[in-house]
Amino acid sequence: MAFFFQELVNGLTTGALYALVALGFSMVYGVLKLLNFAHGDLYMVGAYVGFFVIQWFGGATSLSIPVPLLLVIMFALAAGLVGGLGVAIERFAYRPLRDAPRIAPLITAIGISFFLESAALLLFGAQYRVYNTPDFINAHSGITIGSVTINSVQILVLVMGLILMVGLQQLVNWTKLGRQMRAVAADREAAEMLGVNVNFTIALTFFLGSALAGVAGVMAGLLFNQVTSTIGFIAGLKAFTAAVVGGIGSIPGAMLGGLLIGLAESFVTGYLSSTYSNLLVFGLLIAVMLVRPSGLLGQAQLQKV
Repeated sequence: MAFFFQELVNGLTTGALYALVALGFSMVYGVLKLLNFAHGDLYMVGAYVGFFVIQWFGGATSLSIPVPLLLVIMFALAAGLVGGLGVAIERFAYRPLRDAPRIAPLITAIGISFFLESAALLLFGAQYRVYNTPDFINAHSGITIGSVTINSVQILVLVMGLILMVGLQQLVNWTKLGRQMRAVAADREAAEMLGVNVNFTIALTFFLGSALAGVAGVMAGLLFNQVTSTIGFIAGLKAFTAAVVGGIGSIPGAMLGGLLIGLAESFVTGYLSSTYSNLLVFGLLIAVMLVRPSGLLGQAQLQKV
């Protein structure tokens, strides 16, 4: 039973990362009906930002600032820089294609994904960059309940993930920006006629979604302790799967889908083998699409006639 609960904790931790990235997919799809396949690579950029912040302050073994301040700077810079990168991508790559056939922005998104991955490879090399998290965050600290251990980094990921997910949900439901985002998602032309600044709303949506991906990238670096230019592809694919399973366009659906994918991956790895984790994840996607094509919490799209 202890093993089960340990895998449950591991699955929730990984699922929180997938959920944060999946939220960006859902937000962008909600307002633009665009599958932003470059989103996973923003997660990769965030992981690199976190790594270089550690290096700028002396490296993991000889930090020149307190660890709490380091973490604040890592998350703030990752959110700001990756959020800004997301806005730039929307402005120069997606906005000119907003009224083009859907295949054009989709192909553009794939191209941007390859561009970001190749740029990271050229700038940072192919070798793994290691966070060395245990050197500045005690791996043995945390909470122990019987034989189940939740270490400090897992607690950080779970708490921050929960705060960000709940905060985003409240922002969308109760703020003026949230109302504007929902209006643009429902009918862009009608929202514009009612005085909503559509371009500004879409840019902020990209900023928020990209910032969440950047923060998730830093969390992944702290949790898994390494980063390379290719980590964004598989993380983005699983986050997209999570968004579709939960109901793409639905923020609660993205959260639920991310947690389900993380739990499924953890239990398969723990009880069977990591060889089968991807098989189960994408098998779960197929099963949900066969039973409920709109996703677990999604709503069927009304066809305009």
